[in-house]
Amino acid sequence: MNAFAQAMQWFADPTFLICMAVGMLLGLLVGFFPGVTMTMAVALASGFTLTLEPAQGLAVMLCIYVGGQYGDRIPAILVNTPGTPASIATTLDGYPMAKNGQAGLALVISGLVTTGGILASMLLFVLIAQPIAGFALKFGPAEMFALVLFGLTIIISISAQSLLKGVLAGVFGLLLAVIGRDPITGVARFTFGSDELSSGVQFIAVIIGLFGIAEVLDQILTHREQKTKAVQGLGRWWPNKSELRESVKPALIGTGVGLGVGIVPAAGGDIAGLIGWDRARAAAGKLRAKFGTGYVGGVAASDAASSATLGGALTTTLALGIPGDSVMAVMIGSMIIWGLQPGPSLFSNHPDIVILIAAIMITATIILGAVSLARTKGMTMLLDIKPQYLWTIILVFCMVGTYTTTNSVMTVVQMLIFGVIGLALKRSGIPAGPVVLGLLLGPIAEGNLRRALVIGGPGALVSSWISIAFLLLTLFILLRSTVFRPKRSLEESVLEEVQQDLASARPDDTKES
Repeated sequence: MNAFAQAMQWFADPTFLICMAVGMLLGLLVGFFPGVTMTMAVALASGFTLTLEPAQGLAVMLCIYVGGQYGDRIPAILVNTPGTPASIATTLDGYPMAKNGQAGLALVISGLVTTGGILASMLLFVLIAQPIAGFALKFGPAEMFALVLFGLTIIISISAQSLLKGVLAGVFGLLLAVIGRDPITGVARFTFGSDELSSGVQFIAVIIGLFGIAEVLDQILTHREQKTKAVQGLGRWWPNKSELRESVKPALIGTGVGLGVGIVPAAGGDIAGLIGWDRARAAAGKLRAKFGTGYVGGVAASDAASSATLGGALTTTLALGIPGDSVMAVMIGSMIIWGLQPGPSLFSNHPDIVILIAAIMITATIILGAVSLARTKGMTMLLDIKPQYLWTIILVFCMVGTYTTTNSVMTVVQMLIFGVIGLALKRSGIPAGPVVLGLLLGPIAEGNLRRALVIGGPGALVSSWISIAFLLLTLFILLRSTVFRPKRSLEESVLEEVQQDLASARPDDTKES
């Protein structure tokens, strides 16, 4: 049986289909409730899916990933509050459209371009993932070490406002990675005599603590009642021919931006959405002034760009083993626990899994694209749910999900400890993403570095043009981040530029808002 047939046979498994349905529903709900991020949801799901077959677990997590792309647009349009960071740019035109009585139209345009953006990104994945993986198969220990070092550097430099804070987060993750037994000699390291730490810190406990518990604690400390009420009058839903024409060019520009940004590890849909909106506005000519006033083209550009990053993130994750974003980092951890090592070898050892992942995302996108066009006026009622109820549910799921992975109370204790650590990091402006990536990529970097040194000594690290190229790129990024270090993160810089442009174009409206 070939790999394609092996992958497709899962779609005849009722349990697999139920997993997909549950994931899609959870993804929509996760995006719908501001403050519940996709990373948090996938981290929670990972604790419950480890007992499932890898295909079934991947179905849940990937469908959450896709579903969140649709759900997060709803509060951005109706309440002016992004469901996830990826829908920040949606608020620029989505909420003004809702105030103008065009909420339904904005939701439909968003659903259409989001579907198009994800499908375009999956086409990119199908076209380039295999060649990239084939090229990466030629990598030896020195090249793999240089690649992982490059990936860590670019992720740290993008995800943190301060390079120092990003480096501190990455180093902390690397230090966590050395706890346990030496992978080559088997000698215990930093276990302090504890049997619980002999196998290292529990990955699930770390991610649920950093992304779940820490987020809930932070929201409890900073919560304020939402003053903006959801727009109740959704108006007409389907765009006319003129509105469709005005949406095509911005959507194409946004999709192009998203495809490019998605390949860059850690750049993410939030940055892509803002850049896509800004580029579409710059290319709009006489229609430029309409952007930011409630224009269908603005919604089309931002949502197409943010959703088109998914395929790129998946490409770097599966082909190189470098997480494309924080959701992919969590998924890599789960795949490793299942015995599936993301990277070039995945394409040769488990081609059916690669095909299945693409099939899951494409199928979920088509289904959710159709669901997003449904005229569900009752969805506005969900926006009135008190966040206190969500906090309680999340905390319970955090503890239950963590406990089920090892049936040990000590794992739950680890989760709570990392929850407090995550809160401290969050309040200090230190990103949690590099911590997880350091924990994931640390063993890969250490193992390949030691093998390279054993084989050829220090000179082995610069024995090929591939490793030299990655090391030079790493050095370039470090110099760029230190010598030309921006005072704000890339996302904040783009958002500030957009807001300044809007303020200069509409000074009166800006003052009123």
